[in-house]
Amino acid sequence: MNLAVTGGTGFVGSYLTEYLVKRGHSVIVIDNLHTGRIENLNNIRTEIEFHKLDILEYEKLRKVIKNVDGIFHEAALTEVQESFTKQKEYYDVNVKGTENVFKLAKELGFKVIFASTSSVYGDTKKIPIKENFERKPISPYGDTKLQAEWLAEKYSKLGVNVISLRYFNIYGKGQSSAYAGVITKFMENILKSKPPIINGDGLQVRDFVYVTDVARANFLAMKSKVNYAFVNVGTGKAVSILQLADMVINSSGLKIRPLHLEALEGDIRASVADISLARKLLKWEPKTKLNEWLAKTIPKKQE
Repeated sequence: MNLAVTGGTGFVGSYLTEYLVKRGHSVIVIDNLHTGRIENLNNIRTEIEFHKLDILEYEKLRKVIKNVDGIFHEAALTEVQESFTKQKEYYDVNVKGTENVFKLAKELGFKVIFASTSSVYGDTKKIPIKENFERKPISPYGDTKLQAEWLAEKYSKLGVNVISLRYFNIYGKGQSSAYAGVITKFMENILKSKPPIINGDGLQVRDFVYVTDVARANFLAMKSKVNYAFVNVGTGKAVSILQLADMVINSSGLKIRPLHLEALEGDIRASVADISLARKLLKWEPKTKLNEWLAKTIPKKQE
């Protein structure tokens, strides 16, 4: 297949691009390099077509993707705290930019796999979270993704094939500490023999899903005969931030305790996916276990 990945030099986008190339697909990568790094694609740089391009540049985007069979729309601004101070920028990229992709899908007839987020649910009172739960985001970032989902609904009624994948907390090597990066932040401190820093009491619950599992979910969604859906991508397993800190510390062999600071604005209390729909529609199952990955990734240190 001829495929395109917006945001293809970013964390998820680069893993997804490599996943597609290794399976023999032709891949066009579109990225303005605002947060992504072309170095993330060093392993496959000669096997892709790269365009430094902003998704807000409609006509340029149209020329680049006019012959694709499908597009994975990963490009977005994703920092929850930053979204409070840069609301217009987040709206422009995450809403207007996404509509550009959907408009082109309608005109040119390709399928879209759109990266949404568990942030659209907001602070739910019940877990695990099903796709039909009420969507009440508590951050401008989450709100822009909800507005993008409304656009997905609108364009699906106009004939666009679009699957929105609601990512939970993604982790993996090469992740920045900015977006859902608590694991990266903990590991950065541990490598310096410093304690993990927890914002709040640490009883917040998260669902951590490995980035290659996310890439595979995207690929299966594109291959599927499903034309329209919203699908959770997580593991269905709840891990508190305190438990995560213990896992990281235990993997390192250090004898330290986490340090607690104030809670962050827009921080959701409990977020765990019900992934039964992903199993049913995409035949997808997460494979990587967090504790095993941490034990393999974090070097043992001596105090």
